[in-house]
Amino acid sequence: MGGGPPSSPSRDPPSDHLLVVLPFPEPTAIFNRIRRRFPTLKITYYRLLFTSTPWIPATRVPPEIYATATILVTLSVVPPTPQDCPLLELIHFTSAGTNHVANTPIYKDTDITLTTSSGIHGPQIAEWVLMTALVHSHHYNMLHTWQQERRWGANRGDNEDGVLRRLQDKVGQRLGVLGYGSIGRQVARVAQAMGMDVIAYTARPRETPESKRDHGFIVPGTGDPEGKIPSAWFWGESKQDLARFLAQDIDWLIVSVPLTKETEHMLGETEFHILGKRNAFVSNISRGQILDQQALIRALKSYADYSSSSSTTTTPSSEFLTSTAEELLSHHPRPGLRGAALDVTDPEPLPKDDPLWDAPNCIITPHISGLGAAYVDRCFEVLEVNLERRERGDKLINVVDRRRGY
Repeated sequence: MGGGPPSSPSRDPPSDHLLVVLPFPEPTAIFNRIRRRFPTLKITYYRLLFTSTPWIPATRVPPEIYATATILVTLSVVPPTPQDCPLLELIHFTSAGTNHVANTPIYKDTDITLTTSSGIHGPQIAEWVLMTALVHSHHYNMLHTWQQERRWGANRGDNEDGVLRRLQDKVGQRLGVLGYGSIGRQVARVAQAMGMDVIAYTARPRETPESKRDHGFIVPGTGDPEGKIPSAWFWGESKQDLARFLAQDIDWLIVSVPLTKETEHMLGETEFHILGKRNAFVSNISRGQILDQQALIRALKSYADYSSSSSTTTTPSSEFLTSTAEELLSHHPRPGLRGAALDVTDPEPLPKDDPLWDAPNCIITPHISGLGAAYVDRCFEVLEVNLERRERGDKLINVVDRRRGY
């Protein structure tokens, strides 16, 4: 993400009115910092409470508050109609994506510039990805149970002891990054430091050094600004292109693509069977709809059943497979996925009776991987970069391409 069309020509700073609509107390320290840098900028704060999900407000925003705003900072609420915001030129979202507003008149029927906070989530989400993967591979739940039971290890001859002796560290394993944006780049950086090989997949080609650069917001000291970490880079938008990437002996796949019409159910029966070649572990920090959740449950159960019975399951019927996938799987059983870590589900909140809760070797958290003490500050750092660029008439960063959906 990042880059985008040029901003509007340099404007007179005093005419700007920044309206901030967010679901937490007014960040006065941040606003004071912004006022020092942009002393003529008028700032108005409106606190909006949300329901149990951050995408649905608990109350209605009075449309008249948008009337004089030229810049809006928001999580998910936008003006109801273009007529409610006649002066609005820029909307900055505190989220990494904009799929939650893609069906609004502001998104569909205006050319108001939209920017996201993509780039701020890399550090904390990468830590969540690493934490949950290691919780699984190091059998931490079992170790925690031992502590709760005041047990100093397994009983002699206990199978639990054998599990730990067979533990494989990450050195030499392969991480596949599906969507090499700011989050994927930070996960890649950490994985490389652990001795892993990293390969990347993007929709568009990345054949030149310039095309591999990260042109969006980057937290200093993080990520892969030059795009030099992947040992191999794959791209495309077809099922065959994706199958070719997934077939590269991936041990651990991180899903970090934006949710669009093209990426909905991007991973399903076929893709999980290809990943099952090496019993891959799957981490999803994108959106729940990227995965076919029922297919994921079947893949996890397949591995659990296969492991417990040591029996070979059958190869999926050809109706589920592309020709590329059939060829890749022709000499492999269907062992399934050894585990998954999901910070996103479909739907959210996940109903208590959803079968995903009972899927074996599956870690589920309630869409919290991006939270942290630095979140709000970094959101406004992106805005401040763009306020400076906007005054100069320069190209903004993190601009949403409405045609692509991100």
